[in-house]
Amino acid sequence: MAYMMPNERLKWLTLCAAVAVLATVSSTLAANPPDADQKGPVFLKEPTNRIDFSNSTGAEIECKSSGNPMPEIIWVRSDGTAVGDVPGLRQISSDGKLVFPPFRAEDYRQEVHAQVYACLARNQFGSIISRDVHVRAVVNQFYEAEIMTEYVIKGNAAVLKCSIPSFVADFVRVESWIDEEGNVLSFSDNYDGKYLVLPSGELHIREVGPEDGYKSYQCRTKHRLTGETRLSATKGRLVITEPVGSVAPKVDMHDKMDFAIKSSNTSLNLFCKAQGYPMPAFRWYKFIEGTTRKQAVVLNDRVKQVSGTLIIKDAVVEDSGKYLCVVNNSVGGESVETVLTVTAPLSAKIDPPTQTIDFGRPAVFTCQYTGNPIKTVSWMKDGKAIGHSEPVLRIESVKKEDKGMYQCFVRNDQESAEASAELKLGGRFDPPVIRQAFQEETMEPGPSVFLKCVAGGNPTPEISWELDGKKIANNDRYQVGQYVTVNGDVVSYLNITSVHANDGGLYKCIAKSKVGVAEHSAKLNVYGLPYIRQMEKKAIVAGETLIVTCPVAGYPIDSIVWERDNRPLPINRKQKVFPNGTLIIENVERNSDQATYTCVAKNQEGYSARGSLEVQVMVPPQVLPFSFGEAAADVGDIASANCVVPKGDSPLDIRWSLNSAPIINGENGFNLVRWNQRTSMLNIDSLNAFHRGVYRCTASNEAGSSESVAELQVNVPPRWILEPTDKAFAQGSDAKVECKADGFPKPQVTWKKAVGDTPGEYKDLKKSDNIRVEEGTLHIDNIQKTNEGYYLCEAINGIGSGLSAVIMVSVQAPPEFTEKLRNQTARRGEPAVLQCEAKGEKPIGILWNMNNMRLDPKNDNRYTIREEILSAGVMSSLSIKRTERSDSALFTCVATNAFGSDDASINMIVQEVPEMPYALKVLDKSGRSVQLSWAQPYDGNSPLNRYIIEFKRSRASWDEIDRVMVPGHTTEAQVQKLSPATTYNIRIVAENEIGSSQSSEAVTIITAEEAPSGKPQNIKVDPVNQTTLRVMWKPPPRSDWNGEILGYYVGYKLSNTNSSYIFETINFITEEGKEHSLELNNLRVYTQYSVVIQAFNKIGAGPLSDEEKQFTAEGTPSQPPSDTACTTLTSQTIRVSWVSPPLESANGVIKTYKVVYAPSEEWYDETKRHYKKTASSDTVLHGLKKYTNYTMQVLATTAGGDGVRSVPIHCQTEPDVPEAPTDVKALVMGNAAILVSWRPPAQPNGIITQYTVYSKAEGAETETKTQKVPHYQMSFEATELEKNKPYEFWVTASTTIGEGQQSKSIVAMPSDQVPAKIASFDDTFTATFKEDAKMPCLAVGAPQPEITWKIKGVDFSANDRMRLLPDGSLLIKSVNRQDAGDYSCHAENSIAKDSITHKLIVLAPPQSPHVTLSATTTDALTVRLKPHEGDTAPLHGYTLHYKPEFGEWETAEVSVESQKHNIENLLCGSRYQVYATGFNNIGAGEASDILNTRTKGQKPKLPEKPRFIEVSSNSVSLHFKAWKDGGCPMSHFVVESKKRDQLEWNQISNNVKPDNNYVVLDLEPATWYNLRITAHNSAGFTVAEYDFATLTVTGGTIAPSRDLPELSAEDTIRIILSNLNLVVPVVAALLVIIIAIIVICILRSKGNHHKDDVVYNQTMGPGATLDKRRPDLRDELGYIAPPNRKLPPVPGSNYNTCDRIKRGRGGLRSNHSTWDPRRNPNLYEELKAPPVPMHGIGNHYGHAHGAPECQYRHPGMEDEICPYATFHLLGFREEMDPTKAMNFQTFPHQNGHTPVPGHAGTMLPPGHPGHVHSRSGSQSMPRANRYQRKNSQGGQSSIYTPAPEYDDPANCAEEDQYRRYTRVNSQGGSLYSGPGPEYDDPANCAPEEDQYGSQYGGPYGQPYDHYGSRGSMGRRSIGSARNPGNGSPEPPPPPPRNHDMSNSSFNDSKESNEISEAECDRDHGPRGNYGAVKRSPQPKDQRTTEEMRKLIERNEAGPKQLQLQQTNGAGFTAYDTMAV
Repeated sequence: MAYMMPNERLKWLTLCAAVAVLATVSSTLAANPPDADQKGPVFLKEPTNRIDFSNSTGAEIECKSSGNPMPEIIWVRSDGTAVGDVPGLRQISSDGKLVFPPFRAEDYRQEVHAQVYACLARNQFGSIISRDVHVRAVVNQFYEAEIMTEYVIKGNAAVLKCSIPSFVADFVRVESWIDEEGNVLSFSDNYDGKYLVLPSGELHIREVGPEDGYKSYQCRTKHRLTGETRLSATKGRLVITEPVGSVAPKVDMHDKMDFAIKSSNTSLNLFCKAQGYPMPAFRWYKFIEGTTRKQAVVLNDRVKQVSGTLIIKDAVVEDSGKYLCVVNNSVGGESVETVLTVTAPLSAKIDPPTQTIDFGRPAVFTCQYTGNPIKTVSWMKDGKAIGHSEPVLRIESVKKEDKGMYQCFVRNDQESAEASAELKLGGRFDPPVIRQAFQEETMEPGPSVFLKCVAGGNPTPEISWELDGKKIANNDRYQVGQYVTVNGDVVSYLNITSVHANDGGLYKCIAKSKVGVAEHSAKLNVYGLPYIRQMEKKAIVAGETLIVTCPVAGYPIDSIVWERDNRPLPINRKQKVFPNGTLIIENVERNSDQATYTCVAKNQEGYSARGSLEVQVMVPPQVLPFSFGEAAADVGDIASANCVVPKGDSPLDIRWSLNSAPIINGENGFNLVRWNQRTSMLNIDSLNAFHRGVYRCTASNEAGSSESVAELQVNVPPRWILEPTDKAFAQGSDAKVECKADGFPKPQVTWKKAVGDTPGEYKDLKKSDNIRVEEGTLHIDNIQKTNEGYYLCEAINGIGSGLSAVIMVSVQAPPEFTEKLRNQTARRGEPAVLQCEAKGEKPIGILWNMNNMRLDPKNDNRYTIREEILSAGVMSSLSIKRTERSDSALFTCVATNAFGSDDASINMIVQEVPEMPYALKVLDKSGRSVQLSWAQPYDGNSPLNRYIIEFKRSRASWDEIDRVMVPGHTTEAQVQKLSPATTYNIRIVAENEIGSSQSSEAVTIITAEEAPSGKPQNIKVDPVNQTTLRVMWKPPPRSDWNGEILGYYVGYKLSNTNSSYIFETINFITEEGKEHSLELNNLRVYTQYSVVIQAFNKIGAGPLSDEEKQFTAEGTPSQPPSDTACTTLTSQTIRVSWVSPPLESANGVIKTYKVVYAPSEEWYDETKRHYKKTASSDTVLHGLKKYTNYTMQVLATTAGGDGVRSVPIHCQTEPDVPEAPTDVKALVMGNAAILVSWRPPAQPNGIITQYTVYSKAEGAETETKTQKVPHYQMSFEATELEKNKPYEFWVTASTTIGEGQQSKSIVAMPSDQVPAKIASFDDTFTATFKEDAKMPCLAVGAPQPEITWKIKGVDFSANDRMRLLPDGSLLIKSVNRQDAGDYSCHAENSIAKDSITHKLIVLAPPQSPHVTLSATTTDALTVRLKPHEGDTAPLHGYTLHYKPEFGEWETAEVSVESQKHNIENLLCGSRYQVYATGFNNIGAGEASDILNTRTKGQKPKLPEKPRFIEVSSNSVSLHFKAWKDGGCPMSHFVVESKKRDQLEWNQISNNVKPDNNYVVLDLEPATWYNLRITAHNSAGFTVAEYDFATLTVTGGTIAPSRDLPELSAEDTIRIILSNLNLVVPVVAALLVIIIAIIVICILRSKGNHHKDDVVYNQTMGPGATLDKRRPDLRDELGYIAPPNRKLPPVPGSNYNTCDRIKRGRGGLRSNHSTWDPRRNPNLYEELKAPPVPMHGIGNHYGHAHGAPECQYRHPGMEDEICPYATFHLLGFREEMDPTKAMNFQTFPHQNGHTPVPGHAGTMLPPGHPGHVHSRSGSQSMPRANRYQRKNSQGGQSSIYTPAPEYDDPANCAEEDQYRRYTRVNSQGGSLYSGPGPEYDDPANCAPEEDQYGSQYGGPYGQPYDHYGSRGSMGRRSIGSARNPGNGSPEPPPPPPRNHDMSNSSFNDSKESNEISEAECDRDHGPRGNYGAVKRSPQPKDQRTTEEMRKLIERNEAGPKQLQLQQTNGAGFTAYDTMAV
C-alpha cells in the first residue's frame, strides 16, 4: 500500500507487487480497521451523588453510557471490586440498573444498604468510572420531635428549635409551626411580623412579653422519603424573665463560635443568640478573605436582619466567609463568630474531550471545574488512579500505552464530580513483530554460521544483535547486515566466519521502534571445551535484585555453578542458582552481597572453565524532610532550612530549587552553606515576594537521587503587576481597562466609580449587561458618554493598606444628534425657531440646508442663524420672522468635528384652520340615532383632529346644543342618544390643531318611534300570604315612554336559579300617577322570588327593571324534626333530643322547637299535654311524675306557625320510693287480734314490692314490731295481743328503690266486743266495656256481720251478670255502659253497722259521631264532625273514611278539636261516600251513617257543530277548543268516523289532547260521513254524533240526503193493524220477559236483609236491555272503544298495551260488536273458536319452578295472561295517581292437570262445570300490601271478574321475585262473579319506577279504589262465567314498557305515560253495578274469603252464602270494568 511506503517513488513498485502482498494487506486491514467511528465510553446518564430511599419503597439506580462498541456496565465498590446480586436485597438488571428492592427492617445489611458504589463502563478503547454514589437505605423508624423550653429576657427575641433525632435528621425537615389556637405559622417573606419561621426551621418570636409566657407551640415535620408528617411530641413554651437591673448581653459558650455549611440558591440564617437588658443592638460584619479586616454586612432585598438573626435568601458562593455578630447595649458587649461555607454543586469538564496525538508528541488535558468547596482534584486512566492532583495533566511524549480514557475527579466532603476525555494515537502505529527467526542449532567448529531475523512494524523497526546480553559489533569474523523488503519488513542477518567453540552461546535479535520492542533468542551450540567469556563489573543499587547469566561457550556442558570465596552458591536464602547458569540475588545489600562471584563450567570429561564477576552495591541518597514553619512569614523576615542526607554513597551532590528553578548561592538573596558532605543549609536574609513558593532539596549520587519539598508562604502586600492609567475610548466601542496586582494572599481587585464629575467619593459599580469586572479587568461594552468619569481600582489582601489607583475614562464622541428627524409646526404668519443640538467633542461646526439646498441667511432676511456653546456640545438655532406656506419644507442641520459628522432633519409644517365640511347627508336613522356622511374639507395642512357634530331639538336655539366628537379620519358617523319621534337640526364643524372651521349647513331629521327605554319605577313586592306576593309599581318617566305605553309584562321566577321568568301581562292605567299592582298566586311557601317588570308600547317591550327579591310569607315546617330520641335521667327528668328538619322543608326560619309531652295514659287528652319551648336541639323535661311512661312529640315553629309533629316517642321516668299508703284502718277482731287494712299509695312511684306493718304497744317502752306483707295483700291480722291494751299501727310501702313514707298512725285495742266494721275503703273502680268488674267489701265482726249491697240506691238482687262472692265482694260480668254508678256495701251485726260506697266508671269505645256536609268544591269536600252526646270516656279523635263511587276506601285522621275537616285532592264531578268513626283509648267506636255526596263539576258539554267542524274535500278539521269542560278539565277525546251507509265505526284516534285541533284525513270527496266524538273528563264522558258531507273536488257542496217521509198517526195505526200477525207475538214476548225480570229481582232482593245495602244490579246478559233514558246509567257504564281496529300508540310510549286487539279466525265476529245506544240491545256477541296449540311460549315471569308454559292460544286472544306470571295492574283514573297500581301473580294453569270441577278461588254455584270461561285456567293472585291496615267497618274484599274479550293490559313491569304473596280478607268480604263483559279493562301501565313501591301512598288509595272497600288487602281477578267448559290457557303478558318522564300531559303529573284505549289515559268507565254495602251486623252471615274458599273447595258453601254473594255481585254489564 502506497501510504505505507517511506518514499513516493516506490509507488509503482508497490502497485506491481499488489497481487503478491494481497494476503498481507488483508491481514493488515483486519488487524487495523478504520476507527473513525469508534470511540471509548462516555456516560449518557450518570447516577447522582446520593441515593437515599426508604426500605418500603426501594430504589433503582440507572447508569447509561455510549461508545462504539457499546460499553459494558459494571457496578463496583469504592475500592474497585465488582458487586454482585444479593438475593432480595440487591440485584443488577439486564439493562445495567442497580436495583435495591423493598426489604424488611430486619433484613438491613450495612455492606449493602450503606455503601459507596460506582458505575464502570468499559469497551476495548478504555474504561471510565462514575462519580461516587453514596447509597443509603433508611428503615422506617418511629421518631418524635421535641421542643425545649426557652428562657428569654423580656423584650428580647426568642428562637424555638424543633429538635429532631439524629438518626432521621437528614430526612426530616420542619414544615410549619402551630400555636395553641391552631394557627399555622409557615415560611414567609414577611419579616416584620411577630412570628417568623426561619429557613432552617426555627420559630423566631420578636420582642417577647409576659403574655408570650402563656402560649405553647408545636412544630410539624415532614419526612422527605416517606412523605409522612407529624406534630412534635412536646409543646414548646417560653419562660419570660423580668430583669432586676441592667444585664449585659450574654452568649452561651457553645454559641460563640459556629460553622455552617449551606447549599447555594437556598435561604439560610446565621444566629446571634444573645440576650440582654436593655434590648441590645446587633451588628453583622464579614471578614475580607485572608485578612483580619472586616466590613459591615450590607442589608438589602436579599440580605435581611431580624433581631439578631441574619437571613440570606438565594445564597451564592460569594457569601462564604467568616461573619462576626457584635452585640452591644448600655451595659456591655459580646460577639459571635460564624464561618459560613456556601456550597455549589460540583461539575467538571475536560478540555479537549477527545484528542488524537502522534507518537512522541505531547498531550495536555485541562480539567475545568466549578462548585464549592473543592477539596481534591485527581486523575484516573481507564478506571485506575495515576497519582496526579493538578488541574492540568500533561504527557510530554505520548506512547502507545498512553492511549485510553482519562478522567478528572473533583471532590469535597459531600459530593464528587467527574469528566472524561479520550486520548487516541495519531497515524498508524504497529509495534515491532518478529516474523521470521533463527532456531537453536548445534554444530562442529569450522564452518561459517548465518543467523537471520525478519521483523515488521510501523514505523520500520531497527534490528540489533546480542550474544549473552552483550551487543555484537562488526569485526573481521562477525558481520551484521539488514535490508527492507518490498512489503516493508526488515531482514537482518548475522554472519560468523569460521565458527569456533568460543562462539557458542545465547544469541538474541532485538527489533525496536519508537512504539515498541520485539526480540527473539536461541542458543548456538558449538562442540568444544567449556569457555566462559569475560564478564564486566556489575554495579547494582542496594535493595534491587541481581540477575546475571554465566556466558558459557563450548558443547556439551555438564554443569554450571557459581562460587563465592570458593563456596558454591547458594549460601543463603536470597541466592538462587539455576542449571542454565543464571544467578539471582534478591534485595542486595552492600555488606552481605558486594563481592567477586565465580562461574565454573564443566563438561563430562572433567574439563572446566572459570570466569569472575565483580558485583558492586551502591546506596542511593535519602533526604530528611525540612520545613520553614507552619505560619506564613512576612516580607523582610529571615528564613532558613537544613537539608540533611543521612544515607547514600559519596560523593553526594546536594542542590536547591525554588518552584523547579535552581537556586544559585548569592543570587536573589539566597545564601547556601554546605556544612559538611551530607548537610546543606539555605538562608534568606530578607524575604520578599520572590521567595514565596515550593522549595526542593535534591541529593543525588551514582545510585540515584532523592528529594524533599517544603512550601514557604510569605505574606506579601499587594503590588501592581499592571497599574491602570487614564484611557480614552471611541464612543460605542468595547472598552477594557486592566488592573492586575500580585501579593500573598492573592489580592482582591475591585472597581468603583466616582460620584459626580470629580474624584473623591466612590460607589460600587452596578452589575449590568455592558459593565463587568473579570479577573481585575474592567469591561465596558458599547461605551457611551454616560460611562465617562473617574474610576478607582483597589487591590486588598489584608497585608498592609492595599493598593489603589484613580484613572479617568474619557469617551471621544463624534457629533451626534439625539433626534435624527422631527416634525415642527408653525402657524402661518407667526415667527418660528428651528433648533439643532449636537453633542460630541468640541469644536463642532453646524450648517443648515433647506430641501437639500444650502441655506444662506444673506439671501433672505427672514432667516437668522445663531449658535450657542453647551457643556456637552453646540446648539444652533434658525429663526424665521414670519412663516409662509413656502416654509413647509425639510430643513437639515449638519454637524462636524474632528471625530466625524452627523446630521438631523426638521420637517417644517406651516398650518392653518381647515375649511368647513360640506355635502352633509343623512344615510339612515332610527328612534335614537341617525347615520350621517359628509365630504372632507381642506385640512389646513394640519391633520383634522376631529369633527364636531352639533345637534339640537328643532324648537331650541343653537345655544342649547349637544355635540358628538368624531375622529378626523372618518367621513361617516352616527349620532346617538336622540329621543325617538323628535325633530332635530344637525350641522358639523371640522377641527385641527390650529382651530375650528365654520359650521356646515344644517339638516333637519325626525327620529322614529321605539320601545320604551325606561324601567318601571317604585317597584315594591310585599308578601300577601304564604303563596301570594303583591307587586306594585309606577310607570317609567314620561320621557322614556317613546310612544304610548300599552301595558306591562310582570315576570317572576325563583331567586338564585337559572330558570326563565314567567311573565304576566297587565294593561296600562291611564290615570296620571296611579300605582299599578298585580298579585302573584300559587307560589311556594317561604320562597324568595325575583320580580322584574317591563313596559311595552306598540313597538315592543322596554328594559327589564332591576330584580326585586321578596320572600313569600313563612309557612309551617312540612317535615317534623328527625332522629327524635329521649333518655331518662332521673325519676322526674327526661332528656329529649332531635335533629332539625331538612332546610327545604322548613318553609321559613325555625325560631323555636316545641316539645309536647304528657303521661302516655293521658296523651289523647289535649288539655293534659304540656309544652316546652327551646331554641336548641335538645332539652330536659323537669317535674315529671315518677315511674311514669311519657309520650313526647317535637315540632319546629316558624313565624308561620307550628310545623308537623314528629312521630311520638316514649320514655319512662325512673322509679323512686313510694308515698305513704293513703289510708289505714285498724279493726278489732277479738280479744287478741286486730285487722289492719290500708289503701295503696296514691303515687307508688314504681312497682310495690311489699308493705311493712309496724305495731307498737302504747305507753310502755316496748320495741316496735314489723311485719312484711306481700304487695298484693292489703290487710294484716295482728295476733297474740294483750286484751284491753291500746296498740299503735302504721304501714309503709316499698319499691325496688327503698321504703317509702309511713302512713298515719292509728290506735286500736283488742276487746271481746267486735263490732261490725268494713276493712275495705271507699274507692273508684274503672272497668272496660265488656270486661268483668269486682268490687271488694271485706268485713269483720262478732257475731259475723250481714253484708248487703245497693246499686245506685236500689237493693241488689243477684242475676246472670251480677252475684255476691263469699268474701262479700260484688262481681259484675261483661260490664256495659249502663253499669256505671255508685255501689254501696253495708255490714251489720248486733253490735254495730258500717258501710262503704264504691263508684264504677265504665270505659267504652265511642258511639257513632254525627257527620254533616259543610261545603263542596270541584276537588274537595268539607265535613263537620260532632261526637255522640252519650259518650262518657274522653274522645281522642276521629277516623274519616271516604271513597269515590267506584274506588277504594281511604282514611284520614282528624283531631278531636277539629270542628271541620277538608278532604282534598278528590276527583272532579264524582260521587263520594263518607263516614266517620271515633276512637279513644279503648278503641275505635261505631261508624256514623254514610254521607253520599259529590264534588262539583259536570261532564263535557257539546259545542255547536259549525264552531267544531270545518269540512274540506278529503279531510275534516275538528276544533276541540269549542268544547266546554263542564268545570272539570278535559283529559282527552276519542274520534271515530264511518261512512253513513256503513255499520262499523272506524276509530281515528283514542288520545286527542283537548287544546289541539285535529284533522281527519283520507276522506273521499262528496261523501256523507258520520262522526262520533267521545269527550272525557274526570266527571265522565259525553258522546256526540255529527253528520257531514265532504266537499267536491272543486270545493262545492253536495245535495242533502233524502229523508223518509214523516208519517201521520193514522198512517202509523194503519201500518200496525195491517201487520198484527207480527206485532202480537212480539208484544207477548216482551211482557213475558218483563215479568220474568221482575220475579228474578224480587227473589234476589230477599237475599239481602240489610235495608241500608245499596245495590246497583243491572244484569246485562245477552238479553239485557240498555235503558237509554237513564243518563246516570250511562255515566256509570262509561265507554269502551270498539275492538275492530288497531289503536295508534300513545305519544311517548314505546309499547301500547291497549294496542293489542284480539281478532277471531274466520269471520266469527258479529257486525254489532260496537255499542251504540241507538242499536240492538244485544250489545256484544261472543266470539268463539277452537283452541289452537301453541309452542315455545316461555314463562318469562314465572314465580314457581316448573310453571306450565302457555301451550294453547284461543284465537282472538293472542295476548292473554300466562299462569304464574306476575303483573302490575293500573286502574280507574290511574293516570291521576299511578302509584296506586298493585302487583298480582296469576295462578298456575290447571287445564288438564288438576281434576277438579273448578279451580280454587273461583266462586261458582255447586255443580257448575269445571272451567267457568275460556280463560279460567289463569287467575290473578294479589300481592300483599306491605303496610297492613285494619279493616274499617263496612269494608269488603271484593273479587271481580274481568271480561275476557279484551286483554287486560296489565302491569308491564317485570316480576319482582322477592316479594311474598299474601292475601288478607276483611270481615264481611264478598266474592263476586258473573257473566263478564265482551272486553277486558284497558287498564293503564304504570311507570317502571312505581312498579314495586306504590302502596296506599296517594290521594286515591289502591288502584281502582272506586271498586270495593279499602278494607281488603288485596283483590284477585276471577274468570267470568262465560263459555263454560272451554278451557283456554292465557298467553304470556305484554312486554314491559319504558316510562318516559318527558311525556307528562296532565297536571304536570310525572306518571302520565300511560296507554289509552278510550280509557287508557283517563279511565272513567265502563261502570257496572257495584255493591256499596255496610258492614253486616250478623256475624253468622259473615265469612272471610279464606273460609269461603275452603267451603267451595269442599263444595260446602251453603245457599245463603252464595246467595249473598250473588246478590252483591252477580250480573255485571257488558261494560263492567274491574279493578284488581
